[in-house]
Amino acid sequence: MLKREDQDLAERRLEKLIASLPRGVAGFIRWTREPKLFWLRLPLGILLIFGGFLAILPVLGLWMAPLGLLLLAQDFGPIRRALYRLINWTAVRRPQWFGEQPA
Repeated sequence: MLKREDQDLAERRLEKLIASLPRGVAGFIRWTREPKLFWLRLPLGILLIFGGFLAILPVLGLWMAPLGLLLLAQDFGPIRRALYRLINWTAVRRPQWFGEQPA
């Protein structure tokens, strides 16, 4: 179980990653992460994950699977905890990705 401080830190880092995306994409992701849009996040997240497996096609690719997991993590605790652990683990190894200084 993640501590509340670790969850908050991971959420701030996730927001930094989203902010680094192109404006339209970042806005769409923020919009879909609103709590009332569960009905949209669930099918969209599943479709993005399956689309990630079709990486051999030109537009579809591996970028879709993490985005789908991000959307599903909003509503499912085990996925959210795993995502937060992954974000914090990555931030220790690649702090520049999150706009942080190396330790």
